[in-house]
Amino acid sequence: MRLAVLADIHGNLPALEAVLADLGRRGADAIVHLGDCVSGPLWPRETLDVLVAKGWPTVRGNHDRWVWEDWDEPLTTSDGYARHALDAAGRAWLGALPMQLELPGGITAFHARPDDDNAYLLEDVEGGRLVRAPADAIAARLTGVSGPIVLCGHSHLPWLLRLPDGRWVLNPGSIGAPAYDDPTPPAHVSESGSPAARYAMLELDGDKVAAELIAIPYDHDRAVRRAAENGRPDWAHQLATGFSRPPGT
Repeated sequence: MRLAVLADIHGNLPALEAVLADLGRRGADAIVHLGDCVSGPLWPRETLDVLVAKGWPTVRGNHDRWVWEDWDEPLTTSDGYARHALDAAGRAWLGALPMQLELPGGITAFHARPDDDNAYLLEDVEGGRLVRAPADAIAARLTGVSGPIVLCGHSHLPWLLRLPDGRWVLNPGSIGAPAYDDPTPPAHVSESGSPAARYAMLELDGDKVAAELIAIPYDHDRAVRRAAENGRPDWAHQLATGFSRPPGT
């Protein structure tokens, strides 16, 4: 089975369109999306229209939950912009997404951790940056998950790890947000280092597991312009470079 693993679109329609075109060339037996569908100053409504039409199995991310919840955030925030762009039906669609999915082949999929949609599974924060957590810490965070393959997103960083107990853990990276700055204590940044749209292809053949971490170019200048027009120079810089902040800041 060839399973395309998508995550963290964040309303970046041209990045999603590029991934779909790439998938059309590669082919996949199934597609799963790991949440954070629309939050951001880009194309939330148009992105949601694509996801609803495709009907892929999708888990709810922390930003999906925050967009769905009735918070009075201004348009200048990522969640506020997305919330105001969606109608009640679109917000309800996000709210109805499951936190976790069990897929064929012993695959467990969730956005961040199985018990927390806003906590990192594969990373720790050190010196204001995300670094890979020790294998024993990752295993402890997976208590209660017994399947041999785990899929997660949230950090926007692509990883493929095999834990000492034999379980595989895959984060495909982010389709639409190659970097971000999180001020929540402890404040930190996530940086993929390029503007590419990222996803993964997981191949299962009996007991054999193989995965390809894929980074593809797209018209990121279009997304940069959109972010700038919507008053988000921070997003514009991140989309253009894959880094959270200009050097020296």
